[in-house]
Amino acid sequence: MDTLQKKKLKSQAHNLKPVVMIGQAGLTTGVLAEIELALNSHELIKVKIRAERDERQVLSEKICNETKAELIQSIGQIIVIYRLNPNK
Repeated sequence: MDTLQKKKLKSQAHNLKPVVMIGQAGLTTGVLAEIELALNSHELIKVKIRAERDERQVLSEKICNETKAELIQSIGQIIVIYRLNPNK
């Protein structure tokens, strides 16, 4: 994905609220399933990760690998991910 596409997605994500929140239990299979559902429905979502900085980075990479999504932006505890839904 090129810089122009990412910039456009960042501006679209600006008004979004986090649809999934990862808390003390961490990244469970249930949380991954919710992220999958949200990506199938919306393509572009925000996820709030309540963890330390290093752990947030590891979790965001794992989320992107598991869901085959692309990390668009990471600011503080919020990450924005995108995955194209070919059925839309």
